[in-house]
Amino acid sequence: MSKVENVIIIGSGPAGLTAAIYAARANLSPLMIEGYEAGGQLTTTTEVENYPGFAHGIQGPELMAVTRQQAERFQTRFVTKNVTKVDFKSRPFKIWVENDLYEAHAVIVTTGASAKYLGLENERRLLGRGVSACATCDGAFFRNVPVAVVGGGDTAMEEANFLTRFASKVYLIHRRDEFRASKIMVERVQKNPKIEMILNTEVLDVIGEKGVSSIKLKNVVTGKTSDLAVEGFFVAIGHKPNTDLFKGVLEMNEVGYLVTRPRSTYTSTEGVFAAGDVQDPIYRQAVTAAGTGCMAAIDAERWLEHQGHK
Repeated sequence: MSKVENVIIIGSGPAGLTAAIYAARANLSPLMIEGYEAGGQLTTTTEVENYPGFAHGIQGPELMAVTRQQAERFQTRFVTKNVTKVDFKSRPFKIWVENDLYEAHAVIVTTGASAKYLGLENERRLLGRGVSACATCDGAFFRNVPVAVVGGGDTAMEEANFLTRFASKVYLIHRRDEFRASKIMVERVQKNPKIEMILNTEVLDVIGEKGVSSIKLKNVVTGKTSDLAVEGFFVAIGHKPNTDLFKGVLEMNEVGYLVTRPRSTYTSTEGVFAAGDVQDPIYRQAVTAAGTGCMAAIDAERWLEHQGHK
């Protein structure tokens, strides 16, 4: 550590890179700790069709690569290691990256959230090739083909209903015969003629070579196994915000998302801001993450100016 940074950005998905672009253009000379898994969830996706500015779509890793180049163009500096510890009790804020200590007048947290998966043998191999954790992102790729959704909460109900706009048939698979979802959401699914519920059933594996062709099921009551022909498999069992690093440091909600003030990116600690999926349990889109990344950089710039930092 040789100096106190104006702003350090922790995380390098759409929110973090957008924050870097805005902070760099404001002459804040941001330092980004991008981590070993740089680029966020988009690096695990294939075609991205709903990000503005790309009329013919773009591959997720390519989108992150060109956004990173844009941040570099404005002299954002990068550290490709993981943050191991933070101390926000006093200023300047302290951030440890393995054994190295960095200090900053302001911090922007953009560590994102990770979709929960079932841990099936072929699940990761077929991710982006028929396996998805986001119907809003990928539903349009499954026009007029059967798909399956696994889960029992409101998210699973919403995903199943949304997919009926595209798929020829939607199978909703749940390992119990009761749902955690709200009654009204369950009723909407039950009334939708394109959705078939398969209860008391767990998914054993996803089958396919270059894409999903079927899923292997097991009835937990009878023990009987079967194959269900589908071309899409949507995992809707929730997301986990990547906030373990900030437990006891920043205010979180009951499931671990960072709490920010309404209409801002201010966290519970003055001078620490949060953007993207790490503070957004509702939308979880690349474009909304980028939008809050812009907000965080502007909030940080104005806060630093108010504090007298030039």
